[in-house]
Amino acid sequence: TRATCSEIILRQEVLKDGFHRDLLIKVKFGESIEDLQTCRLLIKQDIPAGLFVDPYELASLRERNITEAVMVSENFDIEAPNYLSKESEVLIYARQDSQCIDCFQAFLPVHYRYHRPHSHDGETSIVVNHPDLLMFCDQEFPILKCWAHSEVAAPCALENEDICQWNKMKYKSVYKNVTLQVPVGLTIHTSLVCSVTLLITILCSTLILVAIFKYGHFSL
Repeated sequence: TRATCSEIILRQEVLKDGFHRDLLIKVKFGESIEDLQTCRLLIKQDIPAGLFVDPYELASLRERNITEAVMVSENFDIEAPNYLSKESEVLIYARQDSQCIDCFQAFLPVHYRYHRPHSHDGETSIVVNHPDLLMFCDQEFPILKCWAHSEVAAPCALENEDICQWNKMKYKSVYKNVTLQVPVGLTIHTSLVCSVTLLITILCSTLILVAIFKYGHFSL
């Protein structure tokens, strides 16, 4: 019936301004499911090369019980610029929303990488694709068969290494893929920036030398 197979709704938003953002993912089931507390929801989010997630920040957030997320990718450099980086992957264990009986939400801090300067446009776009939505329940719910279309092996929980067979869920997204606008430098400003930087460096060095000779104490 239509009621039995109502849709899962996923809302993906980016909060805050500047180079440091928060990715917020909210999931609402189409109808209330009794004993949904026996289910776990895992969000598998691809992070494009233009963004990075700080694994040390994630560890700190886990210790403070703010979010449960872990990076899957290895050999990851948080200081590399966009053009020397690759996509990465993060697993986020969503939590039930205390204000909604059939809702989950997940939170992930993301940061912009530095990009090559452009010749004309002072901005570039980063697209954050929709995540994979994985679900595992300790008991079977017939309604879940409406949404599950494959199985994916993933850690059962963040604190152990046991592997569970999660159901990959079909859902409807409220928005299209999230697109972020990142400010970048302009190549026409290269000479100006280099000249100003050099002048400031020479000026500061001169002031430091003057201060050393004026106020320094030298022993022969």
